[in-house]
Amino acid sequence: MIRIMIVDDQEMIRIGLRGILSAQSEIEVVADASDGLQALQLLENHEVDVVLMDLRMPGIDGVETTRRIREKFSGEQLRILVFTTFDNDENVFAALKAGANGFLSKGASPAELAAGIQDVATGGGVLSATASAALIGHVAQQAPARVPAPEQQAQLELLTARERDVVVAIAQGLDNQQIAAQMFISPFTVKTHANRAMNKLGARDRAQLVSFAYQTGLMT
Repeated sequence: MIRIMIVDDQEMIRIGLRGILSAQSEIEVVADASDGLQALQLLENHEVDVVLMDLRMPGIDGVETTRRIREKFSGEQLRILVFTTFDNDENVFAALKAGANGFLSKGASPAELAAGIQDVATGGGVLSATASAALIGHVAQQAPARVPAPEQQAQLELLTARERDVVVAIAQGLDNQQIAAQMFISPFTVKTHANRAMNKLGARDRAQLVSFAYQTGLMT
């Protein structure tokens, strides 16, 4: 069972999300908060696996709330999935830098949301198409391709050919379904290759895979 806390300042959205997620047998909503400070307080008394985090809230926003959660909980202890309408370059990068593990738009369907929660909960890092584009644009500008440092080259050599291909595809902004179709494998196999690549490279999520691909010249 994946234990969820919803953090959103709009009550109707919290109610709607509770209804959607309660219909999923493998997901349990254990708490919801109307702002970041309440979320931090609730985490002291509730065991939570994934925080579903809005960005624009009164008081401290979702980015600052994410940063404060990361001061107390590591990515292994607690996962954070940003769920917002504000998925521009600045917000995506700020949230991921603060410690978020994934980024979905509120335009996602209930099935996409449930799948994203499961992906993040099991160590993945789902990114919406818009968030992927924003992240890739930022990383491409900030980290021009270069020759890998010796330690990075050693990490690259740990990857199988298929894992390397999946990392490149992720850095191109493709999701699991698109990568699966391109490589003639199943989405589950894509996820397995991505997770293994993250473990070998010490990447927290897909966002760090994208950064690694550009920093090492794997993706130009």
